[in-house]
Amino acid sequence: MTSIFDETGKNIPCTVIEAGPCVVTHVKSVDTDGYAAVQLAYGEQKDKHTSAPLKGHFQKAGTTPKRKLVEFKSFEEQKNLGDTVTVDIFETGDYVDVVGTSKGKGFQGVVKRHGFNGVGMQTHGQHNRLRAPGSLGASSWPSRVFKGMRMAGHTGSDRVKVQNLQVVKVYPEQNLLVVKGSIPGAKGSFVIVDK
Repeated sequence: MTSIFDETGKNIPCTVIEAGPCVVTHVKSVDTDGYAAVQLAYGEQKDKHTSAPLKGHFQKAGTTPKRKLVEFKSFEEQKNLGDTVTVDIFETGDYVDVVGTSKGKGFQGVVKRHGFNGVGMQTHGQHNRLRAPGSLGASSWPSRVFKGMRMAGHTGSDRVKVQNLQVVKVYPEQNLLVVKGSIPGAKGSFVIVDK
């Protein structure tokens, strides 16, 4: 993340996203596929890391192999195979949704994962179980743990969608998009920006 100043001198926390250029690698229509969509590809990849079917798919579009393929169902204007989509489709003041994979945190306890407070050496005779989850609630009936019980487990690495982020600035020369606020994922990870 970074921050920029607006016209009034207010400091706005922002995230810079490299959004393009993306190549149209497939155009789906209602007649052939049952729905209309456009498939975009982004990020260069070596031939040796690309499977043979994908090589043919990219050759048909007239482009080199790419790392990421994403399908979009709504586009204002009609796109053709091999067209390039850049950040020019965004304007300052637009609102976008950003989808990404959150940072993985591994196996975490209930305090970090769900915000439990722990006992904190206050009562119940606790002296060495400060961050323990405590009782699960189930007894002889139902003799099981209910689904969705907040317990320790794998945290992060989830698909997260952040909605209504405002586009603060667009840099068409560098294909950069500056949005207000934070987006999911680590630095350098792939995200999907939807208008």
